[in-house]
Amino acid sequence: MDSAVMEIDGSVMEGGGQILRVSAALSCITGQPSKITKNPRGEEHTWTQTAAPQRPAAGFRAVCRQPAGRQHRSTDVTLTPGKIRSGSHTADPQTAGTFRFLLQVFKPIVEKFGLNFDCDIKMRGYYPKGGGEVNVTVNPVKELQPITLTERGNITKIHGRAFVAGVLPFKLAKDMSTAAVRTIRKEIKELYINIQPLQEKEKACGNGNGIIIIAESSTGCLFAGSALGKKGVYADKVGIEAAEMLLRNIRNNGCVDEFLQDQLIIFMALAKGTSRIRTGAVTLHTQTAIHIAEQLTQAKFTISKCEDEMSSSVTYIIECHGAGVVNPNL
Repeated sequence: MDSAVMEIDGSVMEGGGQILRVSAALSCITGQPSKITKNPRGEEHTWTQTAAPQRPAAGFRAVCRQPAGRQHRSTDVTLTPGKIRSGSHTADPQTAGTFRFLLQVFKPIVEKFGLNFDCDIKMRGYYPKGGGEVNVTVNPVKELQPITLTERGNITKIHGRAFVAGVLPFKLAKDMSTAAVRTIRKEIKELYINIQPLQEKEKACGNGNGIIIIAESSTGCLFAGSALGKKGVYADKVGIEAAEMLLRNIRNNGCVDEFLQDQLIIFMALAKGTSRIRTGAVTLHTQTAIHIAEQLTQAKFTISKCEDEMSSSVTYIIECHGAGVVNPNL
């Protein structure tokens, strides 16, 4: 990879955090230095102060430039990757999404690229207290395999968990589960829906409630809907929100849901060969990831519209001729 710094316009498309996340990941893996300029939200300063020093595995160094008159935010950031090192590393991301999605949807699909990693949840944290802890073990591979996810098949299984932690009553979990099942039943009547209500008494920090629902298809596709409780929001509303999110992803007739879609772009770009995935509407998150991946790798993406005569939904095929990046340490 050319060692010249690749300049990336941080104001295009979605801008901000998505450009920084994808750029940082690809810079570390490929060794390509990059400089992100003109971030309209000025997110970089906070990110590099909290996250960059905690990425020793990538030998990662970030340099911020603050514009005149702004004390706490930067519009430019330079990403200078070093040699990737194995070992045990600790990082505090400050904020995080649900690891249940990572374990039940992201992990099985990403492993189709030939990756293998394990996640062990030591402690679940809840907003605003936080305190979650996860151990992740990643096994290196020589190169990634391309994937094809273009046949959705039929939905064969729907399952999930509705949970409460801390001082919140177990009844909230049961109310979320009941409301979610009732909502899904309006559209999908033939399947048994198993959403378990759970009280997390151990391995939980703080008070919180939420629900995640997973749908599996006959071809191995996975879809999710989730929601977290908020003060003043009835538990059944939380269950309905998660169920409607799941149904929306199923109705799209794609093979990946709206949240997994953009997360696969990096892996498609790095893989050796041609990957193809079928999606619903292509999100701006995904378009931004593709834009950055094509700048920092030799991958080439195309998006083509396809209409299913058996369905009123329009789907898209995202195809990528991957860069075939090889792990030089193996």
